[in-house]
Amino acid sequence: MLKKEEVFSYKHDKKYAKAVAYFSMEFAIDQSLKTYSGGLGFLAGSHMRSAYDLKQNLVGIGMLWKYGYYDQIRDMNGTMKSDYTRKYYSFLTDTGIIFPVEVHSAIVYVKAFLLKPDVFGSAPLFLLSTDIEQNDAISRTITNRLYDSNESTRVAQSIVLGIGGARLLEILDMPMDYYHMNEGHALPLAFYLHDKLGSLEAVREKLVFTTHTPEKAGNEERDINLLNKMSFFYHLTKEEFCKIWGVEGNMVNYTLCALRAAKISNAVSKMHGDVSREMWSGFENICEITHITNAQNKRFWKDDILEEASEKNDTKTMLSRKIDMKKELFETVADQTGKWFDPNVLTLVWARRFAGYKRANLLTLHKERFDALLKNTKYPIQIIWAGKPYPEDYGAIEIFNELFWLTLPYPNATVLTGYELNLSAKLKRGSDVWLNNPKITREASGTSGMTAAMNGSVNFSIPDGWIPEFAKHGKNCFLIDPADASLSSDKQNEDEATRMLDMLENEILPTYYDNKKKWAAIVREGIKTVAPAFDSDRMADEYYRKLFV
Repeated sequence: MLKKEEVFSYKHDKKYAKAVAYFSMEFAIDQSLKTYSGGLGFLAGSHMRSAYDLKQNLVGIGMLWKYGYYDQIRDMNGTMKSDYTRKYYSFLTDTGIIFPVEVHSAIVYVKAFLLKPDVFGSAPLFLLSTDIEQNDAISRTITNRLYDSNESTRVAQSIVLGIGGARLLEILDMPMDYYHMNEGHALPLAFYLHDKLGSLEAVREKLVFTTHTPEKAGNEERDINLLNKMSFFYHLTKEEFCKIWGVEGNMVNYTLCALRAAKISNAVSKMHGDVSREMWSGFENICEITHITNAQNKRFWKDDILEEASEKNDTKTMLSRKIDMKKELFETVADQTGKWFDPNVLTLVWARRFAGYKRANLLTLHKERFDALLKNTKYPIQIIWAGKPYPEDYGAIEIFNELFWLTLPYPNATVLTGYELNLSAKLKRGSDVWLNNPKITREASGTSGMTAAMNGSVNFSIPDGWIPEFAKHGKNCFLIDPADASLSSDKQNEDEATRMLDMLENEILPTYYDNKKKWAAIVREGIKTVAPAFDSDRMADEYYRKLFV
């Protein structure tokens, strides 16, 4: 059996002595560990790194995905293809712990692996797998891939994470002061704790919850009969669950149940907090919803040379370093696409998860203006898109492919595959402008712009998520004025696309080429103001002060 000193390689700071288990379906700790898909994982990975830096008494509970999320490649014609390759990890510690969890009234055996703190500089992370010989063929597939498209498999994944994670901590004799659910995926944890503690009130003393989704439709919801058959409610009958959690009808909303089981919940930006409180205001017996704005781990993401030059107001070194980082990115561009980009040309990047509301193609909406932008010789521009759609989101995949075909004839625009930690870092270091244009209020936080700013890339954004807490237009970023919310969705898109192009043509590009002193000042101010406010050390500390008390 593992001893506590084998799990933690460091002594805990007295400020963070409360024992916390952090449950998340995904963690982006390192490029080599494929246990993440996008922003939720990037956030969890930074949280774990800061928990390590601050010496917090926190352990992560996640899943060991056999095939990861998916490998994004191209088919013979160049369009996107999802590939699934078995992953192997020699740096994980096999704990030897195997234990049973009930799924669909049958026993599924779960094995625990440990990512020790000193491997990547993170708080200890336990990863659970059902891909072991003790299980039948179907049970082994539960941990095949993150966010499996099969509904029953998704339910089983939540059971293994929530109930399996809690059981593991008991086996390890690691009592927790708090259980933290990062999103609602681990909801069965609440029902397990109810069985152990005896009442919903007792659960509320132990459970806290982070919500990331600013729309009711975006919060996971399942049929109650399916969940009941799958043993989702642990030892509660369907009728007992409905009575205790106040659920009526046939659908179970994971977020609403979590809000009723938690002591306190947090949204992930000030703006998202306002949206969330309004969204759930009509429901009874939910906990307080505060906000703790997301952040990213500066130690992991920043470039030391750029930061030092910025602090010394050494504009020459700062701009020179940026050119070097652009060259590194452009080697990847050339390798993937055969296009050679110029490091002296302003480079704009749109890179994040491909989802409809994020509007990856908004910049291309006015085709003639987009064409003129790319052919402008006085103020040249280079544009890169990257990001992974959900593999069954065919609308988002279509946008990805349309952008590929649209940019193919242009030597200065392209679409990259494989948006994971390494490519994300290269894009942030090698871009001059970081574009973010979601439908306003639909981006709960969005953290990619934080790490872009840490690397001297200037945010160009709709004022959504974390941006209003950071933005000073023309000082540390450029803001796109949102369209009138009373207009139709198509008209809003048209107006915002026009405003985006106007600002690029009339303000951003002329500043970059004609006023290097001002551009350098904007870059420097972005680096200066993004941290410590949006460094995850602040966030991890705030979780202890606001939630784990």
